[in-house]
Amino acid sequence: MNQKLALSDDILMQVEKPARYIGNEYNAVYKDLSRVKVRFAMCFPDVYEIGMSHLGIQILYDMFNSMEDVWCERVYSPWVDLDRIMRREHIPLFALESQDPIRDFDFLGITLQYEMCYTNILQVLDLSGIPLLARERGDESPIVIGGGPCAYNPEPIADFFDLFYIGEGETRYRELLDLYKDCRDRGLGRREFLCRAGKLPGIYAPGFYRALYREDGTLQSFLPTLEGMPRVIRKELEPHVSECSYPLKPVVPYLKIAQDRVVLEIQRGCIRGCRFCQAGQLYRPVRERDPEVLKRYALAMLENTGQEEITLSSLSSSDYSRLPELMDFLVRECGKKHINISLPSLRVDAFSLDVMSKVQDVRKSSLTFAPEAGSQRLRDVINKGLTREDILQGAALAFRGGWTRVKLYFMLGLPTETEDDMRGIAELSNDIAAAFFDEVPKDKRVNGRVQIVTSTSFFVPKPFTPFQWARQCTKEEFLEKAYFTRKAISEQHNQKSIKYNYHETDASVLEGALARGDRRLSRVIQKVYEKGCFYDAWSEYFRYDAWLEAFEECGLTLDFYTSRERGEDELFPWDFIDCGVTREFLWREWQKALEGKVSPNCKQQCQGCGAARFGCGICVEPHRENRTGEI
Repeated sequence: MNQKLALSDDILMQVEKPARYIGNEYNAVYKDLSRVKVRFAMCFPDVYEIGMSHLGIQILYDMFNSMEDVWCERVYSPWVDLDRIMRREHIPLFALESQDPIRDFDFLGITLQYEMCYTNILQVLDLSGIPLLARERGDESPIVIGGGPCAYNPEPIADFFDLFYIGEGETRYRELLDLYKDCRDRGLGRREFLCRAGKLPGIYAPGFYRALYREDGTLQSFLPTLEGMPRVIRKELEPHVSECSYPLKPVVPYLKIAQDRVVLEIQRGCIRGCRFCQAGQLYRPVRERDPEVLKRYALAMLENTGQEEITLSSLSSSDYSRLPELMDFLVRECGKKHINISLPSLRVDAFSLDVMSKVQDVRKSSLTFAPEAGSQRLRDVINKGLTREDILQGAALAFRGGWTRVKLYFMLGLPTETEDDMRGIAELSNDIAAAFFDEVPKDKRVNGRVQIVTSTSFFVPKPFTPFQWARQCTKEEFLEKAYFTRKAISEQHNQKSIKYNYHETDASVLEGALARGDRRLSRVIQKVYEKGCFYDAWSEYFRYDAWLEAFEECGLTLDFYTSRERGEDELFPWDFIDCGVTREFLWREWQKALEGKVSPNCKQQCQGCGAARFGCGICVEPHRENRTGEI
């Protein structure tokens, strides 16, 4: 379809990667506007290459456009070069498909994947000509709705949104859009629609709720201000993942993106129960897609895109019960067409290595382990379920199979961490390097030595995890831990084979504040945006000093949100949301963490987390073990 572009050729020639802004990609959806009743702009508040790599957007794009009366289009954050031009030339932000201004749409849906993208939300609103604050919008502005994992604590950005969708998008959007059409046809205004929408299951209308605070800054109460609004909002969950919408014709970008491949979501949820992992709690219970459906999806998507790689998507692919059957099929079919298979989230064992040897170029690939903690004691605290023996055995198998590069991922600053735990990171890295020299004879060492890349991120406590009560380390504490770890690695016998990287401290601390923040942080985010900050997720544009200034100007401190430990009974800004797992279960897991006790995974023994009330997935399906874990 040919349409007039929102940007002139002259402007496109001035910006980096103009293909980000012209639309018309293969499989993009175009509709006859005369038959469209609702226009929905779907936004990922980051640059095109990141947003186009997100499966959730592709799923919703396909679902909305399967509705005859809805046209869903895409919009991403303009890169900084185009941002300057759009402001200077007063060019409104536009959707890729129609190139029409976002302010002319009925809905602007923004996916909330990462706290450090919050200032980009304001960039999108600002460039669109939509008032930043929801209370200042009139009937002419789109309904701004947010969803995604960060919507499970929407309070730091509540002032900027009309609605939040809590949970998985497949279940409630049709009802919401029909309500919107009905209100519009009856001449009801914005406020009346939002009032009615906020009473739908899974929908949160923040404008109808009020937070009160104690003198110490903690939350005293959080209640609706309008009769009929729910006090608790329960997440939406799709019980039948094999039957719901899936993008068999995903949009194919013109330029290389972060994840430039076909994505096959094999299951939702995770059985493991790692105590630091928010996704492992939010997406319970585990629901597997039928392998026959997945085989059909894989062939259709490869045929419809021409992509040369397919990846399996899940939180823990090794736990998918039909993985051997699916992999046999993919290896056979993809081999015929010389299509690569990518296998993230695998536990490294004999089966996984056998499969990887069939689908990867051993000379180019590296193997990834995520022990998360250096000692067994601390791995028990976080309920990682991975022993030193597991890791070394997996490494030995890999070295025998021809791998020579290993990536190791750890966290620093986990609850109860000691110097021995941090030293364990160095020692485990050294032991893996030693395993290479033990397993591979000199004449078989292609590059002479093994390459171990040890990376540490800094622990960020997240809502709806057992660690939501934990304190986060300060910037100075994080740096001390990184320096200690680096020194410990330098003292190892095989230190020349080990490269050490650590994450930025400033960004980790700020992420922690935004993750567990309350509604008062909306003022901080707006103020820091007014200081010129966005693209905070990109280190070259992140200005920590500006954030500190904004906190101070708003009379708030980072430490209040990060480095204090919470009491058992403290009311959290997100407690009005029911994510499926109970607060009692999370507190129980927090106490077990402090005692260093491990909890069995969902297939071994039910821990009574609360997700069974959804009546689907692993909670009701028969397994080799019964519900008490006995064979």
